[in-house]
Amino acid sequence: MPDDLAARAAELRQQLHYHSYRYYVLGDPIISNAEYDRLYQELQQLEAEHPELITPDSPTQRAGSDLSDEFPKVRHPAPILSLSNCFSVQELQAWEERNLKLLPAGTQLDYTLEPKLDGLTIVITYENGVLTQAATRGNGEVGDDVTANVRTIRNVPLRLPARPDGPPSPPLLTVRGEVLFLKKDFAALNRQQQEQGLPLYVNARNTASGSLKQKDSRITASRPLTAYIYAVVSVVGVTLVTQWQTLTYLGDLGFAIPPGAAHYPTLSDIIQQLPTWESRKNQLDFEIDGVVIKVNDLRLAQELGFAGKDPRGATAYKFPSEEMTTRLIGVTVSVGRSGKVTPTAQLEPVFVGGVTVTSASLHNYDQVARLDIRLGDIVIVKRSGEVIPYVVGPVTGARDGSETPIVPPEVCPYSGDPLVQPEGAVDYFCPNPLCPERVFRSIEFFVSRGAMDIEGMGPQTVKALIERGLIRDEADIFTLRRDDLLELEGFAERKVDNLLAAIEAAKSRPLAQLLSSLGIDGVGETVAGLLSSRFGSIEALMAATVDELDAVEGIGAVLAQNVVDWFADPHHRRVLEKMRAAGVNMQAQPKPVASAALAGLTFVITGTLPSLSREAAAELIEAHGGRVTGSVSKKTSYVLMGESPGSKADKARQLGVPIISEDDLRRMIGNGGSASPQQPSLL
Repeated sequence: MPDDLAARAAELRQQLHYHSYRYYVLGDPIISNAEYDRLYQELQQLEAEHPELITPDSPTQRAGSDLSDEFPKVRHPAPILSLSNCFSVQELQAWEERNLKLLPAGTQLDYTLEPKLDGLTIVITYENGVLTQAATRGNGEVGDDVTANVRTIRNVPLRLPARPDGPPSPPLLTVRGEVLFLKKDFAALNRQQQEQGLPLYVNARNTASGSLKQKDSRITASRPLTAYIYAVVSVVGVTLVTQWQTLTYLGDLGFAIPPGAAHYPTLSDIIQQLPTWESRKNQLDFEIDGVVIKVNDLRLAQELGFAGKDPRGATAYKFPSEEMTTRLIGVTVSVGRSGKVTPTAQLEPVFVGGVTVTSASLHNYDQVARLDIRLGDIVIVKRSGEVIPYVVGPVTGARDGSETPIVPPEVCPYSGDPLVQPEGAVDYFCPNPLCPERVFRSIEFFVSRGAMDIEGMGPQTVKALIERGLIRDEADIFTLRRDDLLELEGFAERKVDNLLAAIEAAKSRPLAQLLSSLGIDGVGETVAGLLSSRFGSIEALMAATVDELDAVEGIGAVLAQNVVDWFADPHHRRVLEKMRAAGVNMQAQPKPVASAALAGLTFVITGTLPSLSREAAAELIEAHGGRVTGSVSKKTSYVLMGESPGSKADKARQLGVPIISEDDLRRMIGNGGSASPQQPSLL
């Protein structure tokens, strides 16, 4: 065996021991879970190929530990083991094939699928239905006694059954679950920290661990923790045959079981569900980094035994990592169309969320200061789906003293104007509306799809037109001349004619579309539709007062002031006058009225509907007498929800506003608005 392999194995053992200590004992990791998994898999592969490299202290030979000297110790009634990981469909299929080879020929396996909750494992014991003991996972054999703290978690039953119609409690029951923060609760905790001038928490899992290990249970009680229970460790007097029966039994006793857990007849059925789980994970109420797949038959799962310390009867399918660590090597400054200054982190390249990331948002300088992010820091970078990558926070434990503070610039890097920070605002702004970068960003937005949608006028074309002095604001687009365009590099006759035709078509866009394209702070498609319907023309809107705007349902005082301030700006008035002179439509068209079935009802739309765009849904509602607003309030009649809804659905549930589907809406229209739609069940 080559010496370099032995040296690499030793190096991997040392690194994994150190990172386990930081993660489980200190609660202060300096690498992401994905990076730890990669090191672990490399060592596991080395040991599989060269068994002579295995040592008694290898991390592959024992479970991790989160034991602390500050708590009494509890021995679990059975080992609390971790799971093996799969990172591809092929690995899942290989896992099943290995299991089938260990079972009698012809064995058919069915499975349960559960979300892989990103929290802290707990083991809770009930005697004659009363909670008597709770412990952390510890090293899998022994855990820390955190009974007093677990009692403070509101959804953990103190007595079983938790509801009168539940099954009788067994004389002795030990269950396993996960303690975590729901996303909204973690956000609320950080808002509280901010209000008190305290540092923000960066990692929800570590914060949950720290909350559960408080010596003073009153501190734990002040943290909005949630627990989900998913396994029976031991039970007296009850026989459970399958994992699905186990989950049902736990739910009947009154435990919160993992939302979305389901039973499937084959692994192929499970595999078909994986893309759905991955695409919807950001809409879930809690953080997950994958799903857990378990052999449903508990007898067969027991018969399969263990591979090292991992039970063969279950595995975790992990999604591509959304969080990685890398070094922050620089900060660049961008200026938006409103003048807002945004710092962007320049990073050492890192593969996260399926792409190589070299830059990420730092949001604003106020957040940089609150999180104490410094130049040269190792930082946590997150990318979820199509969301722009952003810096979660610094890994302070990795600092060596060479890091330097990040301070906001004093002047705009594009115009040279001194930056301003309005009273009470967290952002800095370039105050010059003629700042070259502000002009570019404003025009880029104005012509984009979803705004005025001028095909053929992308960012590079906009830059070329500005650099040649052909446009200085949005209105200049409508007076571009064919001869001038033909002089631009790459602009042949056909391309120029197509662009001019697209510009001409844009002159006739509806008033609401024009309003949403102007870049008025807070005025998107929905608000623009409200303003267009209420005021009917640019002239009327320009003359509107704050009180008149505030009286429109869905607007509000802050947004009303934004609109008034925008139209009061002399530069904006000049641009609008130039647009009028160029023939741009500034009048709303009367909307056809099909019926009064929805008269008096107010709707908010969220998510992707099956067959209607949001614009088409809004038009359908308004055509039948209803109104569409942009935010949920107690005055909202219904929230129309499709796939991947946002926070509006959560707000509706909090306020008790009925949630309806597209089919419900069509039934209401057909029944004259008298239908009582059923609120859908969400994952």
